Amino acid sequence: MKITDLKLRQLTGAMAYDGELWEERGARPLDIYPAYRGLNVEDSTRRAFPARSDGRYQIRQTFLNVETDEGVTGVVGPLTGDATAYYIATQLRPLLIGQDPIRTEYLWDVMYRNAPNGRSGDNMIAISHVDYALWDIRAKWLNQPVLALLGGAVQERIPAYASTAGYSLDPDKAAERAASIREQGFTGTKWFFRRGVGDGLDGERANIHLMEALRDGAGPDVKVMIDAWANWGVDYTLRMAKSLAAYDPAWIEEPVQYALRDSYAYLKSTSPVPIAGGEHDFTRWSVKDMLDADMLDVYQFEPIWAGGLTEMMKINALVTAYDVTFVPHVYVPAASAPVAFTLNAMTTPMLEYHLVLGEIYQHFLRTPLKPQAGYFHPPDGIGLGLDVDEEKVEEERAVSFG
Repeated sequence: MKITDLKLRQLTGAMAYDGELWEERGARPLDIYPAYRGLNVEDSTRRAFPARSDGRYQIRQTFLNVETDEGVTGVVGPLTGDATAYYIATQLRPLLIGQDPIRTEYLWDVMYRNAPNGRSGDNMIAISHVDYALWDIRAKWLNQPVLALLGGAVQERIPAYASTAGYSLDPDKAAERAASIREQGFTGTKWFFRRGVGDGLDGERANIHLMEALRDGAGPDVKVMIDAWANWGVDYTLRMAKSLAAYDPAWIEEPVQYALRDSYAYLKSTSPVPIAGGEHDFTRWSVKDMLDADMLDVYQFEPIWAGGLTEMMKINALVTAYDVTFVPHVYVPAASAPVAFTLNAMTTPMLEYHLVLGEIYQHFLRTPLKPQAGYFHPPDGIGLGLDVDEEKVEEERAVSFG
């Protein structure tokens, strides 16, 4: 079997959603600057999903098809941004045409060695997407789920925690949502606190008020996580952790910039609240450096960014060898679930599900993967599970770069 083409499909469709699709944005790393901190959801996230006259929301996403001469096509998507598509088209496609798609170890190393300046970031994300498409080909060729090729599930089910990006951060509304999340069976819920270093004492008080409301709504048994997305810094994080500890947050996620490993290690050793992060780190080599530094309580590498399925099996070996907690970030559930289900409950006690983004990123999928009554179950469909439901495609164009 040989690879004959890599095609990039930009799909446009309309998604129904009960209510306002994106109510409020959380913090961003740029929010330390006033010009960016003042931008509201209308100026940022909501532009990506405009409302249509029929009350639905426009969704535009790009998918990758890796085609072969035996009629088996690997599908992955939606891609993470335009840069991913660019690298696939210009850097990776010429390396893959004519190659045997089953040789995933060889092809991963070829793609990696071809990019001495692309060992992280957008180029590595592109490599990761291609790798998943190659595994989809292998699984379809063997008429098996991808998870079966990895040795099968070691957990019968994994508790899901609900991420709430896009939900209102008004304390009263947040408390209602937290209560609803508890009633749906989720074991935890993550909230994207918007107030950070630039918001002063009023912002600190707002964070405390929000955490108090979330704990009231979630009750004592549901984990409540905080995502600060590199907007807090060391001193601010320690102040907040001491103020919030009474409400038992499960972790504070990415409070400082990703590369500041000494800062993370200091926070881990000092903060009364556990520290999580790692979704913006890549490959086994970076992961090993992080594990050697003992810098986090919870590691959160994103499988479809960190190197793909080929690389994640090596990362899984590392996190089990170092005996740490690894709760994968979930951009696309079908990509993260096979990784999580090869790990036992001591290593991976839960898995993320985005309540809003899970609907958006899985809109075009024939078989979206969602938790049932608060739990993920092993994906058992043939292949990876990212094939497109063509009936949802209203418009399509081929993506190319001259």
